[in-house]
Amino acid sequence: MAAPEIRLRSTSPELIALPWHMPLAHWSMPEVPLRDVAVGPSRHLVKFVAADGRLWALKSLDPRLAVREYEALRRMEDMALPAVRPAGLVRQDGEDAILVTEFLTASWQYRRLFMRLPPGQSVHRARLLDAMAGLLVELHRHGVFWGDCSLANTLFTRDGQVLQAWLVDAETSEVHDHLSDGQRSLDLEILTENVALGMIDLAVRLERPAEMHGKLIAEARGIADRYAELWDLLHAAPTFEFTDRYRVESTVRRLNELGFAVDEVSLRPVSQEDLQLSVRVGDRRFHAQHLKDLTGLDVGEGQAMVLLGDLRAYRRLMQQEADEEVTEHEAAARWMTNVLRPGMQQAHAAVGAAGSPIQAYCDLLEVRWLLSESARHDVGSEAALAALRIQGPPRDAAAAMGVAEKQTSQFPALDDERGELT
Repeated sequence: MAAPEIRLRSTSPELIALPWHMPLAHWSMPEVPLRDVAVGPSRHLVKFVAADGRLWALKSLDPRLAVREYEALRRMEDMALPAVRPAGLVRQDGEDAILVTEFLTASWQYRRLFMRLPPGQSVHRARLLDAMAGLLVELHRHGVFWGDCSLANTLFTRDGQVLQAWLVDAETSEVHDHLSDGQRSLDLEILTENVALGMIDLAVRLERPAEMHGKLIAEARGIADRYAELWDLLHAAPTFEFTDRYRVESTVRRLNELGFAVDEVSLRPVSQEDLQLSVRVGDRRFHAQHLKDLTGLDVGEGQAMVLLGDLRAYRRLMQQEADEEVTEHEAAARWMTNVLRPGMQQAHAAVGAAGSPIQAYCDLLEVRWLLSESARHDVGSEAALAALRIQGPPRDAAAAMGVAEKQTSQFPALDDERGELT
């Protein structure tokens, strides 16, 4: 048997020591530290391995497809797109190759969430479909044609009160300088059809009434509207008179509210009096970068929006008590010490250490706000902690999606001899 050609981006000893000369199908416990991770249907054999304290996803496929997917994921990584990180490529003897990717921490498939939530969770489906539309827009504006976008090929992570969607399977992906309208339209059609089929398939498995299928199809079709709204906003080139330049500020503010940083604004004369606005949009980390500048925290854009709101409220309170101006940096330092750190600890304990402490604190803020709105007064943190710990968050709260995080901290090892998980 010829030695395999191994290309790994991590020099971890346990990863290098894996039996790369053997077909992935022959890998078994206890020789290989395999882990059981719930995944959806896949065209290829996928196994998960724990090595050097990290979890890796290994996929066996044709060498040509493996090279194509590895290179596509590397280019997406260079563009900082939400996709799994390629970690290596191994060419074996014969017609096999193994693609290695880093498992996305604290992520889950849509099936995991919807099998744990009670029926009728349309609010949570809306969050999921928003994330899918946002992911496709991000890929398309960077020239990536997905080609097989579906719920099964996507992972989700929680990000404040929204979801972040991540591309997982890039076998059919192509990276271009830019995409034509026809390419974008085709990708969107594929996504809509696959999402509708994915949701109906899950509804059948959960024995939900067939009358629900029409609603699911309509919701899937709604992705196109979400996509178009965001795409048009990012690519709008409005024309207005020279005296109406205030519209530049409103456009930039709207983009910032959605999390997009603005790299450049240009105004080009199109007539004697009129200008056409063009905005070059950067990464969707406007609030995340601002929070990082203030505190050093590196969190998701959705989490940053929630945390900045809390920080601003704390700053206003400081200014009222001191009766003088308090700078953002001064408020941030005291907020980190007096509010965030103890709040994260309490909230994380209240949800049984599921997910991350920062997400638990975001959940605490959301639940406190919802309970206060209902009670028409501030119920305080203790009541919100009790809701998280005992009663559970309100049904439609983003915090309710925390049920999907309960078992992602540890994965049981596979025991092939007993056919059991350990």
